[in-house]
Order: sequence, then structure tokens, then C-alpha cells
Amino acid sequence: MDSKQWFKAAKYGMMIHWGLYSLPAGEWKGKRMPYIGEWAQAYFRIPNAEYSLLANAFNPILFNSDEWVKLALDSGMKYMVVTSKHHDGFAMYHSKVDKYNVVDATPFKRDVIEELANSCAKYGLKFGLYYSQDLDWHEPNGGGYTAGHTWCGVGSWTNDWDFPDNDKKDYSQCFESKIKPQVKEILTQYGDLCLIWFDVPFTISKPQSAELYNMVKKYQPNCLINSRIGNGECDYRSLGDNEISDHDFGDELVETAATLNDTWGYKSFDQNWKNADEVIRIKKHLNSRGINYLLNVGPDYLGRIPAPSADILRAAGLADK
Repeated sequence: MDSKQWFKAAKYGMMIHWGLYSLPAGEWKGKRMPYIGEWAQAYFRIPNAEYSLLANAFNPILFNSDEWVKLALDSGMKYMVVTSKHHDGFAMYHSKVDKYNVVDATPFKRDVIEELANSCAKYGLKFGLYYSQDLDWHEPNGGGYTAGHTWCGVGSWTNDWDFPDNDKKDYSQCFESKIKPQVKEILTQYGDLCLIWFDVPFTISKPQSAELYNMVKKYQPNCLINSRIGNGECDYRSLGDNEISDHDFGDELVETAATLNDTWGYKSFDQNWKNADEVIRIKKHLNSRGINYLLNVGPDYLGRIPAPSADILRAAGLADK
């Protein structure tokens, strides 16, 4: 079965948003954020000098990659997509390019992506990686400064609290020094990848998108690339977050990434869970229109997938068999 055939047949996958943002869990200096938890640094406009200190406390001693993979399989999921680097610029793998990563900067000192890749290989679950190729708040020249507006009206796409002069930013510097070499790292260090999930292409140019696309195909010929790489350089379409389309896409490769509550990254106080019946209903609706359902969990700072998430996914998986 080739890469496009498996994707079309898969129908259901697990997305995982996990990083330093699991520590504040939606709260900062006595205030709670109303939006998605992985955007805490931008919402609260936390300086890198403060936010990076979270790495000193990141020690998820209860993380068990086998348990996460078994949960996905028990729930009927066919693939897993994990955040290797989100917009905060922190790598959840051992990057040689930048020491701002889970091995070099935390007391945990374990390569999360390596452990998950190994567990997926062991149990036969397809493995994919999310990588934020445009936005990077840790970098003076991270992207997003061309967006011309704020995210949902409440946060900047680019880091303009540490680096306020947007007119002098040059994304190509970040692209060459960090983005490209890190994408090469994740393509060459973790075995076969079923897909790379890029995100929010505001600043990236068409030649830069093409360069990343060609790099993926050079090192991982069978790895699919989603449309959020930007500029039409893709293998399949990512619909809007939580988009429940009524359109029948036929043979086209399409996916909706969606949340179980109202956040992607862990927020301790977000208990607005979909129940198992709702998950099954959405999955059937999407699958009947040729759309894969990539359903997200946001592990906490100890490395646990929240119990309500696990209970809902297992119940939906059992009921859907």
C-alpha cells in the first residue's frame, strides 16, 4: 500500500500537543487565558528570559510512550502526529542545532520524539511529526511579522514583545539557521515518518516552501506533507481547525485536526469535553465525506494524557467497533 492509499484508508489518527506550555497550563501570574493553551507565551506576552525558565521545571516523570501508543491503538486510531517543535521554539527532541530542547535544557534529559517513534514502530502505529516552520517566538527573526493582524485579536503571531521592530525582521535568517537544519534532523533521526504536519505559513516564501517539500521527499520519499507548509507545495489538504465540512472530497486526501475540549495544549481548567457519542458522530460524518479525523490530546506537565481524554477515546473506540 503506497502512502496515499494508507492515508485514505486510515481515517482516524491521534494528534498530540505537548511542550513547555503544559507547565503554566493556561495560567500566568494570577490570570487565566480564555484561548488555546499552547499560545500561553503569546497571550501573556511572556519574555523569553522568563518563559525559557520553564525548561528547568519540565520533568514529566510519568511519561510512558508505550502507554500513549496503546491508547491510540485501543481507540481505533491508525496514526499519531506529535509536536516536535511548536511556536514557542522549544524542541521536544534532541536537536543539535539549538540547545533549547528537551534533552539539553530540562532535568528530564530524554528524547520524547525518539521514545514515541520507537513505541510506534514496536506496536505498528504510523508515526508523524508536527513542526512549526514559520512561527518561532524564541527567534528574533521568527515568522508571522507579515500577518498584519493579531491572532484572534488577543495575541501577536510574531514575538513583538521581545523583538518589537517587525520592519527589521528577516525570516530567511531563521529559516536558514534553524528551520531547515531542524527539519533535516527530524527527517533523519526517527525512522520512517508517515507525514510531516507544518503550520500557519504567513511569512514563508514559495521557494522556501518548495525547499522544505523537496527536503522531505529527499530523506523520506513516502512521507506525506500537509497543505500548511504553504504556497501549494503539499500532498494533502489540512482543513481549518475543528472544521466539520459537508463537502464530499472523493479521492482527494483531506484531514481535519480537532480538539477533544477547547484547547490543544494542556489547560488544567478546560473541562469542556466532547463525549464518546459526539466523537463517533463527528468521525462518521468526516469519514463519510473522505476526510480523516485527527483528534488531539494535550498531555500534562507530568506526561499524562488527561484521564477524561483517555476515557472518551477508549469508549468511542469500543463503541465504534
